[in-house]
Amino acid sequence: MRSEQSTTPRPEDRFSFGLWTVGWTGVDPFGLATRPALDPWEYAGRLAQLGAWGITFHDNDVFPFDADEATKRARLARLKAAADAAGLVVEMVTTNTFSHPVFKDGGLTSNDRSVRRFGLRKVLGAVDIAIEMGATTFVMWGGREGAEYDGSKDLHSAFERYKEGVDTVAAYIKSTGADLRIALEPKPNEPRGDIFLPTVGHALALIAELDHGDIVGLNPEVGHEQMANLNYTHQLAQALWSGKLFHIDLNGQRGTKYDQDLVFGHGDLLSAFFTVDLLENGFAGNPDAPRYTGPRHFDYKPSRTEHLAGVWASAEANMATYRLLAQKARAFRADPRVTEAISYAGLFTLAEPTLGAGETLESFRAADDGFDPEVAGQRDFGFVRLNQLAIEHLIG
Repeated sequence: MRSEQSTTPRPEDRFSFGLWTVGWTGVDPFGLATRPALDPWEYAGRLAQLGAWGITFHDNDVFPFDADEATKRARLARLKAAADAAGLVVEMVTTNTFSHPVFKDGGLTSNDRSVRRFGLRKVLGAVDIAIEMGATTFVMWGGREGAEYDGSKDLHSAFERYKEGVDTVAAYIKSTGADLRIALEPKPNEPRGDIFLPTVGHALALIAELDHGDIVGLNPEVGHEQMANLNYTHQLAQALWSGKLFHIDLNGQRGTKYDQDLVFGHGDLLSAFFTVDLLENGFAGNPDAPRYTGPRHFDYKPSRTEHLAGVWASAEANMATYRLLAQKARAFRADPRVTEAISYAGLFTLAEPTLGAGETLESFRAADDGFDPEVAGQRDFGFVRLNQLAIEHLIG
């Protein structure tokens, strides 16, 4: 029987939730809401009681799309006061450029220039909110930036407009002197048939073309990468290697379905284990490699089968699952059998450069290492044993 202490969140866990997660009322393309909507500050207060450290929100999670300035100011002030009173950090803010029909062809890449100008102004307004709230990350998810039909876009111009939009926002942030960075959020599809920047790799390629890419990084989401049949832990690792892992979205996904947004760990549990292992323990065999130090942010949806009690139970389940996996990942790394298996598998030697210090291309090509491919081909790496040890720690 596990102790309550093993799953009780602590401030140092830095668990945060989007208000749109617990605030989802269960509406989907086939059904109406299955539970009532609460005000943003009510969700924030309850999350604090459950042990959350921070909250995040879209602009229109707090005020309606067509709200006047006075309404915006009043509702933002009330949310900030509630968060402060509850001891919650507003760690990230984002903007909604996907719900209103005006954005049906995108906010920054719409074929309609007037829509792009409106969308860019809306994004910049959300940046002002992020700065006011003290957020350190501004996420940009291009949910409607994409297409269903290949002939519907001049794709060269679309990528130019995407670059122009992100660079404009980044330049504005720099002009304010705020401690705020942009995190692009890749996703392959849904709600568009094909979304621009479908994966971490695609987003990194765009960032490399930006004039202000130094403050632009990534916010990879479990389900989004797994919808593309990719390995989420690998995507985090590449973003870390590139110095671009600014934020993360944790949830659960079972294969290449629609975006399920399950509780973290309620999809591919073994993948979740290795994700937590990377986040908590770093790279095996390379302790000097970059580490992720940001929030553990949950972007999930409580099942529409649940009412309000189930909403709070699912929020707790995200944090409890993460903490349980973190404990198991620490025990896995501390196990002498695992240390031996990691060494046997050669993980420690992978950190050694292939070329020797001072070795030139000419001397490398002329060198005789005495290498015998037939003997090397008989090497046993022991990867199965190493994975089995992970399984034993996970379910034992």
